[in-house]
Amino acid sequence: MDFLDPAIEQYVIEHTQAEPDILQRLNRETNLKVLMPRMLSGHLQGRVLHMLSCMIKPKHILEIGTYTGYSAICLASGLVEGGKLITIDINSELEKMVRKYFDEAGVAAKIDYRIGNAMTIIPGVKEKLDLVFIDADKENYSNYYDLVFDKVNKGGFIIADNVLWSGKVLMDKAKMDKDTKAICEFNNKVHNDKRVEHVLFPVRDGLMVVRKISE
Repeated sequence: MDFLDPAIEQYVIEHTQAEPDILQRLNRETNLKVLMPRMLSGHLQGRVLHMLSCMIKPKHILEIGTYTGYSAICLASGLVEGGKLITIDINSELEKMVRKYFDEAGVAAKIDYRIGNAMTIIPGVKEKLDLVFIDADKENYSNYYDLVFDKVNKGGFIIADNVLWSGKVLMDKAKMDKDTKAICEFNNKVHNDKRVEHVLFPVRDGLMVVRKISE
């Protein structure tokens, strides 16, 4: 995930708004107690998600992949009055920790936290969405994109994380594992979708930002 020169990355962090205290504590606890803490969005990406959400001013957000709740807290900060964020995760073991931080961050009332298989939960989402954040199992990125697309308002956004996949997207296709192939297929799918505008930001492990322009 570390594509920037460490000195440049440090300069970027030093000139980015400080990580809020509640997120510092969540970051620390995730790294101390939870497997695969690199899955956490972290300071820079968290501030990017916060800024994008504040720019979009969504009424309804869908997040696919809650993990320990860091990105949900960042995204929820941009919700308009009366807005809601639905976040889905398959791992029930983290529920107590996630709910604790949602409460402490003061966003619990804005978040509908659902535990289960996103492939079966998403079809039941009735809200029209202004923003979708995909950060779950890579094999299903294209499936998640298809499932949410008709639920996204025209002019709404889909953001997908890890689309550079630690640089593995540059590997010879014959040497790619299934997750890398899935990410490449997703990136190509978006790139060839005439219904959207898109840009791949080399932030952390890559953010694909997609704006829906037609049905």
